[in-house]
Amino acid sequence: MVSLNPPVCEFGAKAHNFDLLGTDGQRWTLEKCMGEKGLLVMFICNHCPYVKAIHQRLLRDTAELKTLGIATVAISSNDVVNYPEDSFENMQLLAKQLNFDFPYLLDESQEVAKQYGAVCTPDFFGYNSRQELQYRGRLDASNKQTAADDVKRDLFDAMKQVSQTKHGPKEQIASIGCSIKWK
Repeated sequence: MVSLNPPVCEFGAKAHNFDLLGTDGQRWTLEKCMGEKGLLVMFICNHCPYVKAIHQRLLRDTAELKTLGIATVAISSNDVVNYPEDSFENMQLLAKQLNFDFPYLLDESQEVAKQYGAVCTPDFFGYNSRQELQYRGRLDASNKQTAADDVKRDLFDAMKQVSQTKHGPKEQIASIGCSIKWK
């Protein structure tokens, strides 16, 4: 397992369109995923210990962001041949088991991850209502460990600010995670 940090936020970079199959059997595009006040695009996968450690906090934060007009979409871009835990069938099982209230999409060609410049799981891209990048940071300070209940909610606080002002915080701490498993 290689741990990577994504680059800092490129404020104003436009979101890239996509058309991907979701675990719900529907095809999802950027427009279909957008919330009234923005969109959180998360590159995650099933097997990564960094992602597993944040499941419950991620579900809490995305549910609360939804009430603020920020929608969420999760995308898995890993090579499913060499990482079968990340297969579409296993994605469907995880989405059902954790009751994801956001689309979980398979980027089988890995083109979407490349367009976004995603490098690790989790890798978060927070966009405002104009589809301009305003956040590329961590969920919180937990890394691979389960965080204390009172840990600062970096991603939630940033996206709440985006929902209110259309702008993310100038100071952001990069996420950390396992490298995307490229073909």
